[in-house]
Amino acid sequence: MQKILLTIIISSFLFQPEKKETFKPLVVLELFTSQGCSSCPPADDLLNEVKTKYSDSEVVALSYHVDYWNYIGWKDPFSKKMFSDKQRKYGHKFNSSSIYTPQVVVNGKEHFVGSNRGIMNTKLNDYLKKTSTNTVVLSNLKKDNNTISLDYKIEGTVSKKALRIVLVINERITSIKRGENRNRVLKNANIVVNEVSLNLDSVNGEASIIIPDIVTQSDDLSIVALIQTENLDITGGSQLRL
Repeated sequence: MQKILLTIIISSFLFQPEKKETFKPLVVLELFTSQGCSSCPPADDLLNEVKTKYSDSEVVALSYHVDYWNYIGWKDPFSKKMFSDKQRKYGHKFNSSSIYTPQVVVNGKEHFVGSNRGIMNTKLNDYLKKTSTNTVVLSNLKKDNNTISLDYKIEGTVSKKALRIVLVINERITSIKRGENRNRVLKNANIVVNEVSLNLDSVNGEASIIIPDIVTQSDDLSIVALIQTENLDITGGSQLRL
């Protein structure tokens, strides 16, 4: 009887589920928008409000400008096909038959219309109560001509995950000459101008990102590092103003 009991205790100890490390909450808002979309400015404004209200360690607000509105008459200078493709990947994950603007994706897990203030506040409150399973420390940032290099250290497991390095212009004001928003002056915040993704096999490493020509000497820039699973869930990250 004692031998059986001892076997049960040992088996129970050996097969206990692995405890996941947890870190403080981080809410990542990815807004898909366009200067050529007449319904997007309210979402752009709301994202800027959120950016201003919360600290960089609580909320990462990112604005991805898609290119499929450019045909109407105004070519959004920040738009890239890669951002439209990114949105389509989320659309596939969410089983959506089409993509739309303005769309906000929260931590890669769910989406809503980006100008909906009520849902925005609800999701912020919800996700600020949920712990992250990764965090990232950035160090040794160096700018050499048109390249930024850095070292990263990740806490938490990295198996089957990727590191996204995102270069962001903190704010830009644009006078729109044509298209649905013609004759308007738009302020865009946290504009993504480049992004690279690295498959992770170690918690430490080096990364670099190119500074595109659209960035000027007067722009305030930020670097964002995000950990993302194969299912596009965002499990943690950090933000550093340059």
